[in-house]
Amino acid sequence: MIKTSFLMVSILLFSTTSLAKNNSARHGYIDNPPSRAFLCSSMGKNLNKECGPVQYEPQSVEGPKGFPEKGPKNGEIASGGNPNFSQLNEQSKERWYKVDIHSGKNDFSWSLTALHRTASWQFFITKQDWDPNSPLTRDDFELKPFCERQDNGSTPTNLVQINCDIPERSGYQIILGVWTIADTENAFYQVIDANMTK
Repeated sequence: MIKTSFLMVSILLFSTTSLAKNNSARHGYIDNPPSRAFLCSSMGKNLNKECGPVQYEPQSVEGPKGFPEKGPKNGEIASGGNPNFSQLNEQSKERWYKVDIHSGKNDFSWSLTALHRTASWQFFITKQDWDPNSPLTRDDFELKPFCERQDNGSTPTNLVQINCDIPERSGYQIILGVWTIADTENAFYQVIDANMTK
């Protein structure tokens, strides 16, 4: 009986450890300019409040890939369709801390907590006249990415920097970063609340 119990505990521990390793192998967030999820965390000085569990794991905003044709449903884009991070979907003009960003050339930095084979990196931006007081939908975004890098299944380094030319915008806009994984059905989603200037 003791041997059987020990064996069952050992199997459970091995399974849990393996699952944790698998889950940790696909994580990342945008820290420059800082994303909504990053600013919920202590690394981002908790400038965003009442964020829920994402404050402890901004790297885990993962959902189905294929945006904009597929991916998270309208109203769930900021959370990647992940119900654990539904607070990220709250949307109003005053809800989130905004980062000053200028139109034109900007560097975006993805910080990866673990590496994973990558298909692509894409960045989308809201239309000038989007409604900041309604949940995010595809209609709010320009559906052609303003910046894109194809990695074709290669494994990135822990820090990925991409130089992008942001279209001319003014006022409160949202930039959506999508890290698409090559060998799973998922992608990572990060939204940046930007106060845009020319």
